[in-house]
Amino acid sequence: MKIFLIGFMGSGKTHWGKKLAGELGLPFFDLDGVVSVSEKKSISDIFTEKGEEYFRYREKEVLEELVQDHPDFVVSCGGGTPCFFNSIEFMKKKGIVVWLNTSVSILKERLLKERISRPLIRSIGESELNNYIIRKLGERKMYYEQAHIIVQEDAISLEGLVELLKSHE
Repeated sequence: MKIFLIGFMGSGKTHWGKKLAGELGLPFFDLDGVVSVSEKKSISDIFTEKGEEYFRYREKEVLEELVQDHPDFVVSCGGGTPCFFNSIEFMKKKGIVVWLNTSVSILKERLLKERISRPLIRSIGESELNNYIIRKLGERKMYYEQAHIIVQEDAISLEGLVELLKSHE
């Protein structure tokens, strides 16, 4: 089983991905982490040195390599992964896509703590962050909504998520 977790940055994809992988006995991959290792640079450095367009292309390539090289896994995708290069369609054909839908207030609270390590929001002030999240979510929602399974991240349990996945196999 290939499980793709999508959602906005800070939505809990890595947290839930590790839990799901452990529960299901599957390997876990953080797509940003795999890109970072393959490039031998942090995501921040990739954005700074080569730009977002380059990063998005590498992200797509690494996603395709993971799918080709591993029969089963849980992968936490970057927040923008489903929005570029028809990646949402690719993921839907290759496995089960789960959108961790997280409220703006929770996203803002989490992202304020991690702003420095996130290149897309590093320079955004606290007062502007709420508007940024709302605007970006609006742009990405049409991709996220295509997921096979949509869950409210703050209301789901591991058992509930596993049940949803098993019923969708």
